[in-house]
Amino acid sequence: MADETALAATYPSPDELFGRLWYLSIMLQRFQFRPDKASPIDGLPPHYLRYNNMLKALVSLVFLAALVRSQADEWQQCGGINWSGATTCVSGTVCTEQNPYYSQCLPGTATTTTTTTSTSTSTSTSSTATSSATSTPYTGSFLGGVNLSGFDFTVATNGSFSPPDAPPPTSQIGHFVAEGVNIFRVPTAWQLATPTLGGSLDQGWLSQYDEVVNTALQAGAHVIVDIHNYARWNGNLIGEAGGPTNEQFANLWSQLAEHYASEPNIIFGVMNEPHDLLSLQDWADSVQAAVTAIREAGATSQLILIPGSSYASAQQLPTEAGPYLLNVVDHDGTVGKLIFDVHKYLDSDNSGTHADCVTDNTAVLQTLVDWLQENGNRQALLSETGGGNTSSCETDLNSELAFVKAHSSSIIGFCVWAAGSFDTTYVLSVTPNPDGTDQPLWVDAVQPNLP
Repeated sequence: MADETALAATYPSPDELFGRLWYLSIMLQRFQFRPDKASPIDGLPPHYLRYNNMLKALVSLVFLAALVRSQADEWQQCGGINWSGATTCVSGTVCTEQNPYYSQCLPGTATTTTTTTSTSTSTSTSSTATSSATSTPYTGSFLGGVNLSGFDFTVATNGSFSPPDAPPPTSQIGHFVAEGVNIFRVPTAWQLATPTLGGSLDQGWLSQYDEVVNTALQAGAHVIVDIHNYARWNGNLIGEAGGPTNEQFANLWSQLAEHYASEPNIIFGVMNEPHDLLSLQDWADSVQAAVTAIREAGATSQLILIPGSSYASAQQLPTEAGPYLLNVVDHDGTVGKLIFDVHKYLDSDNSGTHADCVTDNTAVLQTLVDWLQENGNRQALLSETGGGNTSSCETDLNSELAFVKAHSSSIIGFCVWAAGSFDTTYVLSVTPNPDGTDQPLWVDAVQPNLP
């Protein structure tokens, strides 16, 4: 990273390069031969005429570069305090102010209103400019619960999916609610929701998914609708060459949001565990596209979970994607309903694949809490964590969840991984036993920290 930074520092930025080209064109124009102002053109040697034509071509190219440079693509930033990039949008979109710090190219037709870009500075805790959009934090009940896995079965970390899925049994919902659970995360493959990229919701899948979601809602619980595709569709990243476009991603969330718009206890989890992202800014733009689509579909009251990089790592959020995601804003310019989606396991490599735990994560979570508080008292939700049914995990997971509950003003809840269609022999299973009894990990570590 240091070598790349040093190399980049030896070259001018795009803005600096453009400025130098512009200055060069102006100076060349001053010294070019002007037949109408100087000697008769008939008396000039041929190479002078060629020189004059080359100068005209250079000036034209510079003006063309100015035109291209001045236009931002759909969903890209186009203005805001301290913004120095493009301030106009490509055809079919209009630069729309979300708040004083962020304007975005949204689909539509320009109106008579204009967006002004200020040159004043903003305060940031990182090298990336951050938004100071207002945040009225979530003040509802502490959320404690579990992932009901099944619709996500066979989704690989490259975003590919191979049917069949295994819808989780609804009978577990009543079992967990009776013990104090008030939130369920229901992950699903994107390919199940829309078998064709950019297409309509599959009604067969929706009927099965709704059965689980509605059972939980009717029991008084919150439900996280989670697209479990690692920011990918069949191996290709959202918003990057060859991958789903931001428009296709927004289309998915527009349909889901319209379907659940009347359910206040729905929480939209825009994407599970993004990783190996080519550009953190591109990812923030994709998240913004999803947020905007959800709100424009009429779902304006629900919480939205926005994930960072490195598999939504709670440890990496403050230094990787977090500073970029701070600029993602709601439809009204606020950020209080935009909750950071974080994951953190307790095994040796943070993979959630080992039965033994080696940490209680409290140091990592304290760093996260500090960062959230330093950036406008933002909030997060630990939507995946867990361990094996071992004594080390019973101790460490209990400590972790107790920490989360004690810091509920910053981390509003947790969902343990996982129950649903997982067999009780799965290494991180908290699926109830066939006789209705709970796993030791659930009894000793999770249940004491439920709301």
